[in-house]
Amino acid sequence: MRRRMASGVIATLGLAVATLASPLGSAPASAQVNGCQDIQKLLSERQSIVQRLSAAQKAKKKMTPQEACSTFGRLASNGEATIKFATANQDWCQIPPGFIDGIKTDNEKVITFRAQACNAVKQQAAMEKRARQQAQGANPFGGADSITSGAGGGMRVPQGAL
Repeated sequence: MRRRMASGVIATLGLAVATLASPLGSAPASAQVNGCQDIQKLLSERQSIVQRLSAAQKAKKKMTPQEACSTFGRLASNGEATIKFATANQDWCQIPPGFIDGIKTDNEKVITFRAQACNAVKQQAAMEKRARQQAQGANPFGGADSITSGAGGGMRVPQGAL
């Protein structure tokens, strides 16, 4: 299920970057000189990240949770920067409202995937910590034997006044 959702996001993001970048390329040259080219940099970075995700998926290479968390984190940051720039410069750079809406929708999906991937990282770390603790607990010097732990009929401390 996650794989299908991830492929849908990758396809959507790739389509959004490709189709929504083209109206921006037709902006007047004077506007391009005055700072509107910054959105092209953001979109190129976004496209690069999406291509890395797509290439990993096509190669059937399973990303680790850490890689997915990091990659979707960069994509989410890029989306936030793109939305901020596009909203602030919508009129000056002639950015269509549909472009901003599309990036917002895509970024919401990316944030959801980032949360899932980063949650998997946390769960994996917790499982590894528990496994280490259990491995240490098997050590007789770790206090888990029947004599020192008091569990299961080890030595009993006398009750009452001595």
